Amino acid sequence: MDGKARDNDEKRTEGPRTVAGTPRPFTVTHRKVLAIAVPMTLAFLTTPLQGLVDTGVVGQLGVATAIGGLAVGAVILDVLYNTFNFLRTATTGLVAQAIGRGDAGEEQAVFWRSLAIALVCGAVMVLASPLVIAIGGWAMDPGAGVFEAMATYVSIRLLSAPAGLANYAILGALLGRGRSAAALALQILINGLNIVVSLWFGLHLGWGITGVAFGTVVGEVAGTVCGFACVVAGFERASRPSLAEVADRRAIGRLMGLNRDIMIRSFALLGAFAFFTRTGAQFGATTLAANAILLNIFFIAGNYLDGFATAAEQMVGRAIGANYRPAFDRAIRLATLWGFALAACTAVVFLVFGGPVIRLMTTAPEVRAAAIAYLPWAALTPIAGVLAFEMDGVFVGATWSRDMRNMMLVSLGLFLAATLVSVPVLGNHGLWLFFNVFLGLRGLTLTALVRRRAAAAFPTA
Repeated sequence: MDGKARDNDEKRTEGPRTVAGTPRPFTVTHRKVLAIAVPMTLAFLTTPLQGLVDTGVVGQLGVATAIGGLAVGAVILDVLYNTFNFLRTATTGLVAQAIGRGDAGEEQAVFWRSLAIALVCGAVMVLASPLVIAIGGWAMDPGAGVFEAMATYVSIRLLSAPAGLANYAILGALLGRGRSAAALALQILINGLNIVVSLWFGLHLGWGITGVAFGTVVGEVAGTVCGFACVVAGFERASRPSLAEVADRRAIGRLMGLNRDIMIRSFALLGAFAFFTRTGAQFGATTLAANAILLNIFFIAGNYLDGFATAAEQMVGRAIGANYRPAFDRAIRLATLWGFALAACTAVVFLVFGGPVIRLMTTAPEVRAAAIAYLPWAALTPIAGVLAFEMDGVFVGATWSRDMRNMMLVSLGLFLAATLVSVPVLGNHGLWLFFNVFLGLRGLTLTALVRRRAAAAFPTA
């Protein structure tokens, strides 16, 4: 059961809004965890598929500058949009906590605050598009022909920035309510329509990279319209918050504080990947290419692990709001159990079949040899990183964003220091070794804080 019917059923069975300190028991089962995790895993997998289609459409033009412009533009927009991913994560945690408390008014208010921030930030991005293109071109230095293609792609894509960021808030609200099937349908709509329109505009009409960009705009806008209708349809009119409640300074301040911490955490993670790539480049083009191929193992595993992290976000947030420690503990246990199981399976699959996969991804003999040499390190990354993914979900759901930020910075600092010392001695093996250590440290440091934070959050447990 999904959507409004399930939301209403939960409210009927769980009673009125929580009195401060009064637990609101609910059960966390394998089925409930999987009901959130599996749809979201499928939803996350639709995004790289859409990217592959876009590349394929532009690739049919046979123009190298167009392919390069798409690649450079995608990197610039990924960095820009990832900066605002907090609109999804913070909304998920706060909505889930409101659900746990039975506070339908605050649940709606969180959505309206996030949506307002998304629309304002999106409008600023549209107005700042010339600056984004200029800075992106300066940072990437792609060359004249590639720059022109990139500028076309980015300028069109940014027209949908308000819709794109609004979709973050919409997705956060759906996930906060545990409506993962609706979230999956929304992602399929956005990416599926993007693919169809990109093929039609880009190939059938011959618009090339312009058509691909407009395909994304159409998908984002359609997703916003349908997603907004889906979220608002689930709201109770009797619990509609007033404008004063939506604009409450303390609530907005809390949301912005969460956003700030999650943004810093995200930038630090991007910095770790950038440092990994830059350090690998010092060993030459062959090692750089091998590392780039192998990192895809981690990114693929990330789609599975993000699904269970999302389940942890919703269940933990709801448990915090409901002041119910047993659900909190079980949500962590089940999400982590499933995460480790899938991470181990992914590691085994890539250890066994990694060689053939590498041979499919590159025809260069020297790159194949290098990638196979470092394959065991890459296959280990899902296991090393599983706790980091799951704990991110726990801390987002609990809205303990400051701890996420601090432990990320601590782990990043140790990773940078260890790599600078070890790489001159161990080479690329040392880089991969401490990349795995970095992933593990993030998870272990957050896990070490859970018991203490939980004791403060559930003082009567």
